[in-house]
Amino acid sequence: MNRPIVNRLPDGAAVADAVAAAVLEKLASVLRAQPLAHLVVTGGTVGIASLASLARLDDGSVDWSRVHVWWGDERFVAQESGDRNAVQARNAWLNHCAVPEENIHEFPASDQGLDIHAASQLFEQELARFSRADAAYPEFDLLLLGMGPDGHIASLFPGQDQDSAAVVVAVEDSPKPPPMRLSLNYGVINAASEVWFTVAGADKADAVSVAFGDDPQSLPVGRVSGKSRTVWFLDQTAGARNWGC
Repeated sequence: MNRPIVNRLPDGAAVADAVAAAVLEKLASVLRAQPLAHLVVTGGTVGIASLASLARLDDGSVDWSRVHVWWGDERFVAQESGDRNAVQARNAWLNHCAVPEENIHEFPASDQGLDIHAASQLFEQELARFSRADAAYPEFDLLLLGMGPDGHIASLFPGQDQDSAAVVVAVEDSPKPPPMRLSLNYGVINAASEVWFTVAGADKADAVSVAFGDDPQSLPVGRVSGKSRTVWFLDQTAGARNWGC
């Protein structure tokens, strides 16, 4: 596991702006080296704020026609539900951005005629379409993650043993509503070139302390790192127990 890079910011708004600016720089760099970039975005308060900042700070440096957008997890609810990360992301960013619709890869919704297990299998097929011939999923260039106060990431929660063979986990008993969710598994997340955590709020301080402590793998957040880089964007309250910032 690589040593994480930690960026400490004054508050959640500063975290969102810093993440957005760094995403623009990272994607522009990736696209100078290769024809396509695969970006995984996250929901949650800070994640959606970061996407709103991305829409506002977009300076034209990224050729969005060459960017594919994915999510780390999704609530298994109706397609137009405001609870869906994808709906929130569209409102905050994608509706104001030139990413082609065919490059936007949403998880299936509960009103599309599939149960959650069939939806999981269908999305595994979508991931496989964009992977190497010998892989079941893409190696994402950049994967953004939020973190819950309990240390969960995506829809991988403490105390829940997930099927390690599943590329897309069908979660039927999430401790946080809604109970039914779809999530990328640890193997998919850890295959990303870079994983960036976007975290703000005093309620996250305990989990941050565990993530940087002696037993990080006791929480889901501590089981994740990017293949080449792991980066944290933290506000002063989330990092208070570690750095007193």
